[in-house]
Amino acid sequence: MKTKIITGTMLLFSIVIFAQKKKEVFSQENYGANNSGTAITIQFEKGSEHNHPLFAIWLADEKGNYIQTLYVSESIGKGVFHRANRKTGQWKAGEIQRPATLPYWAHQRAEKNEYGTFMPTPKQPVADAYTGATPSTSFVLHAKTEKPLNGKYKIILELNQSWDWNEYWTNDKFPNDKEYKTSSQPALVYSADIDTASPTLEYVLKVIGHSHYSGADGSLDTDLSTMTTALKIAKKITVKLE
Repeated sequence: MKTKIITGTMLLFSIVIFAQKKKEVFSQENYGANNSGTAITIQFEKGSEHNHPLFAIWLADEKGNYIQTLYVSESIGKGVFHRANRKTGQWKAGEIQRPATLPYWAHQRAEKNEYGTFMPTPKQPVADAYTGATPSTSFVLHAKTEKPLNGKYKIILELNQSWDWNEYWTNDKFPNDKEYKTSSQPALVYSADIDTASPTLEYVLKVIGHSHYSGADGSLDTDLSTMTTALKIAKKITVKLE
């Protein structure tokens, strides 16, 4: 009888420890804190295929027209990769533009750099208030808009994970396109419609398409039939107005 009690206690203890390990931990991020606009909270829960993707999150009007960036991964927003300067076939720290990474955001933002393209550079970066290190796990992002919101808007998120190949988006699909090879499966775009008249609601961002495979333009392809593991980078993305 005593042995059974001990065994049962150990089993219960193991279940509790397992449950604790399974509980998701969210990092806390803050951007645009000095702005005087509306506070927005975005919660990103990583999926089973999450492996250090890059992000851009922005505010658009009801029709999808870009208003402002809320957050973008620092390497993209500053045009500098700490370990990613493709020089003599090696990956080194330095300036680099990767148009295939977050092309929908870049073209929606529509700010040309000194080279005539839409990627931020060290000379024309995104403001510090909206850039930061890419979260390595699930995260809660607290952002403030530049101006108070009133009415209906969209929150849009684009994410991309390098070297995420599948049977359709293969390494040799576009052998002469070096930009494609930095992206693999194209960036995914998620969106949610929000309304300041319903600030207590939690809105879920849904995937609406993927970007151009090499960032050649700002198109959005709604056909997701060729996307596989990329759809599992995010498990759930929600947004609330504070």
